This record gives sequence, C-alpha cells and structure tokens, in this order.
Amino acid sequence: MTEETRRYSVDVFGKTIEFEIGKLALLADGAVMISCGGTDILVTAMGSKHEVDRDFFPLVVDVEERMYAAGKIPGGFFRREGRPSEKSILTARLIDRPLRPSFPEGMRIEVQVIATILSVDQTNPPDVLAINGASAALCISDIPFNGPIGAVRVGLLPSGLAMNPTLQELEDSKLDLVVAGVLNPESNEVDVIMVEAGASQVTEEEIVDALEFSKQGIREMIRIQQHMAEEIGKPKRSVSLKTHDYEAVAARFPEMQRRVEQAVREIAGNQLEKTERDHALENLLNEILLPAEMEGAPEDLLEAAKAYFDELVGRSMRRMVVEEETRIDGRRPEDIRPITCEVGLVSRTHGSGLFKRGLTQVLTLLTLGPISDMQRIDDLSPEESKRFLHHYNFPPFSVGETGILRGPRRREIGHGALAERALVNLIPDEERFPYTIRLVSEVLSSNGSTSMASVCASSLALMDAGVPLKENKAVAGIAMGLIKEEDRVAVLTDIQGFEDKYGDMDFKVAGTDEGVTALQMDMKIRGITVETMQRALAQAREARLYVLRKIREAIPEPRKELSPYAPRVVTFEVPVDKIREVIGPGGKVIHRIVAEHDVELDIEDDGRVFITAKDLASAQGARLMVEQIIREARPGEQFEGTVTRTTSFGAFVEYLPGKEGLVHISRLSDRHIPKVEDVINVGDRVKVEVTEIDNLGRVNLKAVDLEIPSHIAEASPLREERRGDGRYDQRKNPRSQQRNSSGQSGRHNDRNRGRGDQGHPRRD
Repeated sequence: MTEETRRYSVDVFGKTIEFEIGKLALLADGAVMISCGGTDILVTAMGSKHEVDRDFFPLVVDVEERMYAAGKIPGGFFRREGRPSEKSILTARLIDRPLRPSFPEGMRIEVQVIATILSVDQTNPPDVLAINGASAALCISDIPFNGPIGAVRVGLLPSGLAMNPTLQELEDSKLDLVVAGVLNPESNEVDVIMVEAGASQVTEEEIVDALEFSKQGIREMIRIQQHMAEEIGKPKRSVSLKTHDYEAVAARFPEMQRRVEQAVREIAGNQLEKTERDHALENLLNEILLPAEMEGAPEDLLEAAKAYFDELVGRSMRRMVVEEETRIDGRRPEDIRPITCEVGLVSRTHGSGLFKRGLTQVLTLLTLGPISDMQRIDDLSPEESKRFLHHYNFPPFSVGETGILRGPRRREIGHGALAERALVNLIPDEERFPYTIRLVSEVLSSNGSTSMASVCASSLALMDAGVPLKENKAVAGIAMGLIKEEDRVAVLTDIQGFEDKYGDMDFKVAGTDEGVTALQMDMKIRGITVETMQRALAQAREARLYVLRKIREAIPEPRKELSPYAPRVVTFEVPVDKIREVIGPGGKVIHRIVAEHDVELDIEDDGRVFITAKDLASAQGARLMVEQIIREARPGEQFEGTVTRTTSFGAFVEYLPGKEGLVHISRLSDRHIPKVEDVINVGDRVKVEVTEIDNLGRVNLKAVDLEIPSHIAEASPLREERRGDGRYDQRKNPRSQQRNSSGQSGRHNDRNRGRGDQGHPRRD
C-alpha cells in the first residue's frame, strides 16, 4: 500500500465494510473500492468539464458485471461480456434513484458513475455496497454533491430483523428491503430517500419496524463517509446552475400568476381529464406569450416565460392540495380514479386481463409453457433459472407520441421487474403447477401508475388462465404521492402523471388483502420521515383493498380449468438408475417417445419427468410409454409386441417400448416350424409371454396363440412331449428321428434350442 492509499472500515451489526481510496482509478474524479467479505466493487465518479445545454440533469449510472468476478467465462461465441444483464440494469437504477435528488438543482454538467464488480462471494450482495460506494466516490470528488447517502438491506428472518443479511439468509426471509437515507441537518435524524422491497405478504407494521431498524445502519454508513470526505475529500468545483430570471418575466407578464392560478382552479372545478387539461394550459400559455412574440421579444425571455409558467402551474396545484385538499382533477387526496376490470379479452392466448384506472390502461397477456422454457440466467447471481417472468412494454402511442421502437429500455425493465417481484411469492411452486409462466403487460394508455396497473392486470390474467395462486389471493398495486410545503404534508392516493411531475414522491405499494408484496419509493426532495411513510402505507392499504374488491368483481378466483389452447403438463418420477433407459443410446428412446406422441419430454437429474403436450391424452400416452420402458418384466407376463427382426434361430420382439426379447424358433409354435419367416415377419404384432430372464438381463419369450398358416400346420406334426428341462424331446418326433438317422445330430439341435432358451447367440 502506497502512502496515498487510504483505508477506512465500519462495522455494521457485526459485518465489516471496507473502503479503499487512492490505489485504483487514479485519474477519476472520485474512486472507491468497497468490500464486504469476498465481494469487491470499484466505483468511480466523473464529471464533465463543461456544462451541457439540457433541461434535465444528465446523470448516468452503469453497473459493469464481469464474469471473472464469479470465476466464470462468459457464454456465447465471443466469450466476452455483451449487453448489460437485467440484474446489472436493476442495480444501476437502484444506485441512480437516491443519487439523483442529491445533486444541486439546476446543475448541468454530465456526471457518470460506474460500478465495476470485481469479485462476488455469493454471500454478500453487491447492490447495497455499490450504492454506498457511489456516494463515497462522489463525496470525495470535486463534483458538487449534497451527500453522503447511506444504504442498507434489512431482512425479516424467523429470528427477527437482520441488517445486511447474506444471500443464504434471504432465502428464509419474508422481507428483502433496501433502504437509502440521508441525514436531516435540522433534526439530525435519518430521513428516507429511497426504498425497494420484495416481500411475502408482510404487514405495514412490520415494514415500519424494518424502516426504523434500517436507520441505525444508515447512520453508520453516513458517518464513515463524512469522515472520509473531511480527511481526503477534494474541494468542490464551482459550477453555474441553470436558472431563469423570473423577476424579469413577472415584470414583463404581470398577469401570468393570477391567470395561471385561476386556470388551475377552473381545471380542478371542471374535473378535466388529461387531454382537455393539457389543451387548456397550452392555450393559456399561447395567449399570454402571443403579444410578446408579436413584438419580437428575445428568445431567452420567452424560454424563461415558459419555465415560469410551468413553475406557476406546479405551485398552484401544490397549494390547492395542501390548503384546500383538492387535486387537479377535483379528487380528494385519498380518492381513486374510476376502475374497470375485464378478463378473457383475447381468444387464443392462455389468459388475459385488462385493467383501467382513469386514463391509465394496461392489457396483460399470459402464456404457459413447459419447464424447459424457463429462462436461463447467465450473470453473477447464484440463480441459474427462473420459471416466472413478467415483461412490461411502454409504446410511444400510450402517451400520444411517436417514437422509435428499439427494444426494452431501462425504465421498462425496471417496471417489469417491480411487477414480477409483487407477484412472484403468490405463484405456485413447480411441484403443484409444473409450467413456465410468462406475463407481458402492454401499456395502451398512460396517465400515471402504469407499473401498478400492470400488477393488477397481471392478477386478472393469472386467474383467467387458471393459475392456482397461493390461497387464491390476487395482488393489487397503488401509487402514492406526496406534496410537502414547509410543515404541511399531503399524501395522495392513486397519483396521475400531472401529480407525479409536480409532486415530491412516487411511492408504489403492491400486495394482497393480507400484506405487502412489493414496495418502491423515489423522492424528488431530500427524504421524508418514517412517520410520513407510515401514514402513506396506511392510506395505501385502504386503496389496495378497494382495488382488490374491483378485481374480484371481475373474477373472484382462479378458473378451475386451463385454457383449451394451453399445453397440458404431466409430471411424475422415475428411479434415477432408470433415466438412461428412458433416454436410450444417443437419445434414441426419448426421441421416439416425443415423435410418437407429439410431446416435449424433460427429465431432471433427480428423476422428475415433465411431459408437455397439446392435449392430456397425448401426455398420458407418453407417460404410459415411459412407465413401460422402466418396468421390469416377470416370467409368466404376457405382452402385445412388435417383431423388430428375424434370424435363422428366432425372432426378436419389442414387447415393451425400447425392450426386446427373443422368441426362439422352437417357441413360435407347438408344431415344427421350418423357417421363422414362414409364420412371422418384421412389423407383425404378436402376443408373447416371458419365459425366462437370464443373469445378463436378457429376456426369452414364447409366442402365444400364434396363427400358423394351414399349409405349415398340415405339414408339421405336433410336438407331443417336452423333456424335464422344458425342451422338446426329439425322440417323440419321427421327423427328427429321421433327420438324426441321416447323420444330423439331435444334440446339436437341442443345443441350438437350448441356447435360444438360455441365451441369445449373436445378439446385436
């Protein structure tokens, strides 16, 4: 370690988190190696030297997953990391959300934060470490930043709440809660700035307890970062903040404020919908600016006037909410927009649900597939596959715009993952419902809270498809908002796009009538208290129960039968030592089963068999074939078999799928048969009986009630007696005696027949 390298460590509930600074990425504005156990992440922060002319803060967060971190070589032809995995995108969003409101308002330099995962121990998750590393890198850099931010994960184990649980502990946890917070300079208390959670129907009280518990770890993470910034932090660079001269605008347009406030009240009083409201405000702006435009006012003044107009609209809306408890569409703070639910809209899909709340409309389509269709995961996580998928699409027409379709963007991936997290704990396990389930939510119209609408539409589609949800419980979601004006706070239920734009919080809550299954909270201000979150959770519960009642009115429980267009899956187990028999040499047997019954057949290493077919009869037929393959024949059992080949000494018969036995020529009939092909040929169906299974497992058969052609029967006398060993006594057969007297050995014939009874010569 060189003299410039500094190390800091903090103990958070028995776990040591280390920061190393000054050793790596020496040209970055800020660089931190953060470690816990065997998980190491290099986080760098860079700010551009020049400002950019944009109307938003250009922050970019990337998470680079390197497969070497887990001791893996990437898949694919090039054996190199390609596009970011879904997990890395979700982690990048997790870092971005608490950072974004922590920069000075109006700053327009480009800021890029890159978290490169160098090592993972599959015990300590890297995402929370990356949030803390990003905050630390910004704190010690010269980039203006109102940090630090502390982040922790909280689990709810059978033994109680756990701080930063391991991946193994999370498997037994009812709650996976990530909380980021900041220190309130006035109260010196930790305020919450970001929340992300997946849960197994936990109560609101348990969530509040977990939030309070998280504040202890967050405070420790903030303290160590403050210490680092004080010791080695660079002086913050001076940057200009993009502002407008609102005083000059107010002087030039003295009637603007009054007219905006009046228009906002009229819009609320008339309960105008989004389109009418937008048109009314646009027309008002044009009326106000038209005289100045006609006079040739400077462009910068007109731009400032538009920004001031937008500012006044937001102020008027917020003031009306906190002072009069009236929202822009005329609702009270706790009111929900009109809801309609429908199922079975699309004829050939396996399930469909349409959920409409106000102008927000989402159609979710469900597809059932075999277990082999599950997604294979190739990233740093220990998870190798998943059988429940939810995808979210947000086309430009849903907001009345045109746009280029280039695959899912980060926002779509994030919203899809949130809805998936809300539903996954209600999905039946593989043993009860052996299907891969894919939901696709198509946003058809958007006016706020489309992610929660996709949760509701997905519940409808799941029940329409007949998926047996645990306890038959549906999941509903609601988006909560917040308006904070000094000491006055208003919590809004079911926010629309207008309130999302001008409000301070977007708090999404999903769950059943029993408890919460997912949370996501983003802030535009510097955090809120846990008490305010508790109030929002209580209000969200009332709204969620109302939405669930609407869902049950459309479909009270999952259908008893699957769609006729859905595949049918049959599952059972075979002994592990029989798997090779089902597969056969080179897959010959399993390919035959698939071809004969038109099914998909998957066998797990533990002997579980999954058969997927278009109809139940085909699946049951394939199952019967597998069961026949693995069963052991016993002497005395009779079967209907097919002749597969003939030889001079007998015929081979497939008496069970993939299993052959020999019918020696002497066992074809009680009469002497000169030639096998005289009575039986390849492809013939013949009834056989097992006579013997030798010590090598080879099966000897005899024909039962085989029809002998009349000319053969007339020319062949009966074999009247058998010797004690079961072979025919040739001395009772005059024809045999004649053959013996002519010099042929009866012992040779007996030996041939004996070999046929006891073992198969030249068995290919």
